[in-house]
Amino acid sequence: MLYILALLIGVIAGLRAMTAPAAVAWGAYLGWLPVAGTWASFMSHWAAVGIFTILAIVELVTDQLPSTPSRKVPQQFGARIILGAFTGAVIGATGGATIGGLIAGAIGAVIGTYGGAEVRGRLAAAFGKDPPAAFIEDAVAIIGGLLIVAAVA
Repeated sequence: MLYILALLIGVIAGLRAMTAPAAVAWGAYLGWLPVAGTWASFMSHWAAVGIFTILAIVELVTDQLPSTPSRKVPQQFGARIILGAFTGAVIGATGGATIGGLIAGAIGAVIGTYGGAEVRGRLAAAFGKDPPAAFIEDAVAIIGGLLIVAAVA
C-alpha cells in the first residue's frame, strides 16, 4: 500500500512540483505521517511546512503566467522527478521502505508530468484558454495530495 501511495504522491509532484512536498510536510506536521525517528523527521518541523507551502503558492501563481515554461523541458522535468522521488521516499520512510518509496515516487512523477501535460492541453483547448485548466489542475493536485497523505495515517 505504501508503494501505491508513494507512486500517487509522485503523480502529484508531476502535476504540481511543490504541492507534493507541501502536502507531505503538512501531513508530517499534523501527525498524519509518522516520520518521527526516521531521516524524514525534519518534514514535521514548522519551518519545512512554511518553506514548502510558500514555494507551492509561488508555483501556483507563476504557473498562471503566459511565460511559464513547459513541464517537459529538461529542468522542469528533472525537478519534478527529484521532488516525486523525495516525497515518495518520505512516505516510504513511514514504513521502513525508503528506497521503494523513492523509486515509486520517481515513476509517479514521470506519469504525472507527461499525463498532466496531455490533460492540461486538452482542458485548455476545451476552455479556449489555459487559466481554467491550470485551476482544475491545482485543485486536483492539492486535494489529491492531502488525501494521499491522510491515507497513510
